[in-house]
Amino acid sequence: MSYLATEKLTKYFGDTHAVDKVDFVVGEGEVVSLIGSNGAGKTSLVNLCSGLYQPDSGRIVFRGEDVTKQSVQDRIKAGIARSFQIVNLFDELTVLDNVALSIFTREGKTLWLFTLADHYGTIWDEANDILRQFGLETKAQYLAGGISQGERKLLDVAVAYALKPRLLFLDEPTSGVSTREKAPIMDVITSIVRSHRITAVVIEHDMDIIFKYSDRIVVMHQGVILASGKPEEIRSNEAVKDAVFGPTHA
Repeated sequence: MSYLATEKLTKYFGDTHAVDKVDFVVGEGEVVSLIGSNGAGKTSLVNLCSGLYQPDSGRIVFRGEDVTKQSVQDRIKAGIARSFQIVNLFDELTVLDNVALSIFTREGKTLWLFTLADHYGTIWDEANDILRQFGLETKAQYLAGGISQGERKLLDVAVAYALKPRLLFLDEPTSGVSTREKAPIMDVITSIVRSHRITAVVIEHDMDIIFKYSDRIVVMHQGVILASGKPEEIRSNEAVKDAVFGPTHA
C-alpha cells in the first residue's frame, strides 16, 4: 500500500490549472524529488498535501486514511510536516527557542506556557539534541535572524523535524545558499531523514542535488505528472529533457 497517494487531485486558480487530476504516489521510506519548471504545480501539490490548500476535487490518502479535509494541525498530528522555500522562522527568538516552540506545538502546549518553559526540562533537552543533529548546537543562543542563510535553511528543517513527522515535505532546502554549502546541507538532511526512516518529498531546482540524493524523481509539467522514475531513467527521458532541462541539457 502507498504511504501517500493522491487520487485525481485538482486545484485551479482561475484559468490556471495548477494541479490537474494528479495521481501522486510516495512509498514508505522513499526520498522523492519533485521537479519541474516554474509554474509546473510542484508547490501547489505540496500545499495540497500538507493542508495549506484545499483541493477543488480529488482525494489525499496518508497511511490508509483519507486526510483530504483535515486541517494543517490535524495533518501534523497524523505525521505530515513541511519546511518552506522562504524560511519561516521567528527571527526575534533564539535558534533554540524556535525548535522548542515547535516541540511545544507538537505537544499541544499553549503559547503562554512557552514563557514558563523552564519547567519543561525534557523539551529543552530534546531541542538541544535536535540542534546537535543538525550541527547547530553552537548557535543555540543566537537570534534566528542573525545566523547565515545556510544555517537558517537547516534550522527551518530542524523546526519541521521537531514535529516528529513520518512524512516531511522540503521546499527548496538549498535555495539561496552558495554552491559549496548545498551538498553539506543535503548531507545533513538526508542522513537524518534516512536514519530515522522518515519519508521525504523534496522540491528542488538544482539538478546535481536532485540526481545525487533522490531515490526517485517525479516530474511535473503544466499541472500534471509528466514522468516518474529513478534518477538515471529521468536523466535519459527525452520528454523531460525538452520540458524541464531544455534540449541542450547533457
